[in-house]
Amino acid sequence: MNANLNNENNEQSPRIVIAGGSGFLGINLARYLSERGYRVDILSRSAPPNGPWRHVAWDGRTHGAWRSCLDGAAGMVNLCGRTVDCRKTPENCDAILRSRVESTRALGVALRQIKTPPPVWVQMSTAHIYGDPASVVCDEDSAFGYGLAPTVGSAWERAFSESVLPDQRSVVLRTSFVLGRDGGAFPKMRMLARLGLGGKAGHGRQGISWIHERDMNRLFEFALTTDEMRGVYLATAPNPVSNDAFMRFLRKHVRRPLGLPAAGWMIRFGARWVMNTDPELILLGRYCRSTRLGNIGFTFEYEQVDDAIKALVKA
Repeated sequence: MNANLNNENNEQSPRIVIAGGSGFLGINLARYLSERGYRVDILSRSAPPNGPWRHVAWDGRTHGAWRSCLDGAAGMVNLCGRTVDCRKTPENCDAILRSRVESTRALGVALRQIKTPPPVWVQMSTAHIYGDPASVVCDEDSAFGYGLAPTVGSAWERAFSESVLPDQRSVVLRTSFVLGRDGGAFPKMRMLARLGLGGKAGHGRQGISWIHERDMNRLFEFALTTDEMRGVYLATAPNPVSNDAFMRFLRKHVRRPLGLPAAGWMIRFGARWVMNTDPELILLGRYCRSTRLGNIGFTFEYEQVDDAIKALVKA
């Protein structure tokens, strides 16, 4: 597959299906691939914004006529999964797990019911599968952690390995914190920093493994088009930083040299009663660095978080 297509979207262009593609990562990827000359089908429960793509409705669980959009596609990317930006009630934890496992299994069943399945399946996973080690730098071969995220990540990847076709090239991307100008958590952090609230969270030593949205899109395309790329990869820039360092770079680029720090108890209270989310998303973290991406020849446009934040703030 040619990764440098210049022609307009037409019936001759390779077609990529993005399952669960109506959120921040999916729309970003759909726009990037469309600009690169691919045709894009977004397979999702909710309708995406208007754009140069086709929407195919699917509830992420049941089987149906939607499977036809997979037939003849050049590749598939699975991003399905309920957001983890929520309070970890039993109901939410169950939904986080089921939305990932059931959608992956349903895609596997659909692939077995069509004539020409896509030759490559790129599967989202999470770098949180390694848990929240205080200082250990994790790579693809590191031990999994303990808790909800590692449990979900393990079940997600197991469902994928059971669902992918035997002759299909499969790639798993254990994704870190994606820095995006208009989506994900970064805009909230940027706003807090501009309001003078961009100090360290808790002790500030927790790791932030990150990747710029452009590099995330480039990595998806690389996985779709590089025949040698198989197996599990950490989707993260090569230089993770502490929360304290991340917030310091962010303050610099929003021109707020000072930022009020937030003690752990403040974050626990605010996350629960103001932001309706999980305080551990802020207070815990991990340092991750991929070994396998370098071995396969992928290079980052943004290797340093200082450069990534600067580009996003000035965009």
